Amino acid sequence: MGRKCQLTGKKANNAFAISHSHRRTKRLQEANLQDKRVWWPQGNRWVKLRISTKALKTLQSKGLEAMAKEAGINLNKC
Repeated sequence: MGRKCQLTGKKANNAFAISHSHRRTKRLQEANLQDKRVWWPQGNRWVKLRISTKALKTLQSKGLEAMAKEAGINLNKC
């Protein structure tokens, strides 16, 4: 599995690294991904996910079940 958020689908962005002389070279802006164990109350167990920090903040307000449903993830297989 690549470097991609499992809940939001965030991935790397193509960008330029610009030097002091304004020479531009290609670089990647990687998403801030974290391996987290999240408690799933409906399943009564921990679920291990690779999610972005933005998704982690959203997870606290929306809830794991709602976000997984939007992403099309089956939490029983995680």
